[in-house]
Amino acid sequence: MKAAVVRAFGEPLVIEDRPDPEPGQLELAAEMGADILIDARKDDVGAVLKQHGGAHAAIALAVDDAAFEAVNAGLRRGGKLVMVALPAHGTVRVPIFDTVLNGTSVIGSIVGTQQDLAEVFQLHAAGRTRVISETRPLTSVNECIAEVLRGEVRARIVLDLVVGR
Repeated sequence: MKAAVVRAFGEPLVIEDRPDPEPGQLELAAEMGADILIDARKDDVGAVLKQHGGAHAAIALAVDDAAFEAVNAGLRRGGKLVMVALPAHGTVRVPIFDTVLNGTSVIGSIVGTQQDLAEVFQLHAAGRTRVISETRPLTSVNECIAEVLRGEVRARIVLDLVVGR
């Protein structure tokens, strides 16, 4: 859904998959319209972003310190690192010299307000986003949770609450 919202605003979308990706996530990002895919297991994330002119904004959604540092290194002059997820240890290393000389900034973003939800619903109602999901019977809830914990779920699972379907 995050990718769909970015695409709805017509911005170039770069997906950097964390060093321990869930299977199929880069492929799913491509299906959702990502313009550039970066596999953090193989590529220097900052260098790849810089090859494409650097990121105007990097939205950090992983709690991994290395992920924060990698996308921060790929910001263009005046770029912003937007921290949505919170780093696992409560701090992030920010290179002050590069930050000052390049005019980049680090900002926090609280998401999940009622207004955020209303805006996402409006985007979806206008046909500007797409949700990938699969429906399963409520009786499979334990199996579904186990699949989520193993990282085997492609996107979203919707549990059907009607018995006998």
